[in-house]
Amino acid sequence: MTYYLITKWFGTFLCDTTGVNQKILFPKNKKEIVKRLREIEKNNILEEEKKIVKNANVIVNEKRLQQLGAYNDGEPFFQTITINQQDYGFSQELFHDISLLLAQQRLDEQLESEDLQLIQMVNALDDLVQTANLLSERLTCWLQLPTPKKKIKPFEKTLATVNDEIQRLQNQIEIDMKRIAPNTSKIIGPLIGARLIAIAGGMQRMALLPASTIQILGAEKALFRFKKEGGRPPKHGVIFQHPLINRAQKTERGKIARLLANKISTAMKADVFTKRDIADELQRDIDIRLQEIRKK
Repeated sequence: MTYYLITKWFGTFLCDTTGVNQKILFPKNKKEIVKRLREIEKNNILEEEKKIVKNANVIVNEKRLQQLGAYNDGEPFFQTITINQQDYGFSQELFHDISLLLAQQRLDEQLESEDLQLIQMVNALDDLVQTANLLSERLTCWLQLPTPKKKIKPFEKTLATVNDEIQRLQNQIEIDMKRIAPNTSKIIGPLIGARLIAIAGGMQRMALLPASTIQILGAEKALFRFKKEGGRPPKHGVIFQHPLINRAQKTERGKIARLLANKISTAMKADVFTKRDIADELQRDIDIRLQEIRKK
């Protein structure tokens, strides 16, 4: 006989054409239920699901359950069967509490992810650099006046503290980048790489961007102006900070920017998906292509 495996937020059910044949309900504890739902989000099979299908011929409609039975997401039975939470003693209030806890855990996990922490450090670094520039400018103006040293000293101390924090943040960004994005760090440098990640909105988002977009990340205002007013489109964004581009002849900058963007794209895909160390291979390709560009 063929059965149909269905898992709801409150339990897992083995059904036949007449309805529910067997059931294993989850504990009526929101933390326990959320733990199971998180496992489902990770495409894992629950112990309850393994137990209920033992020695049964099963059809499933979730890819994660393919090990337990024949996968058929188009099977009409799954559209017609109704399994209500109230029939098994699970309240709407419990479902509401579980939804809130699940959302909070997802948010916490996202905020804790390393690339998002990196983005916050880059943004903080920008704020500190802007603050240091303002303080330095104010101090320069102040020193043009005949002012007692004791009045200036606290201000100088504040500026020194901000500069120390800038250095500390830069060091931390470099350490984190070399750990979580080693290929990208070696190809474009940890600080420029971190800024690209910040503009893209995260490592995974950047890994999915085409190289042509990576090339002009940070040049959004120039791109908008080009689209609105015409003229020349931007050839590069943040990656212009790399010495291979900003020290190159103007006629070569566009080609070198495209070259680096392509290699950055490949490096980021490796950092996010395969975790392979391909930096040396990419750097060799860059060196060869640079020689070709400079010969022309």
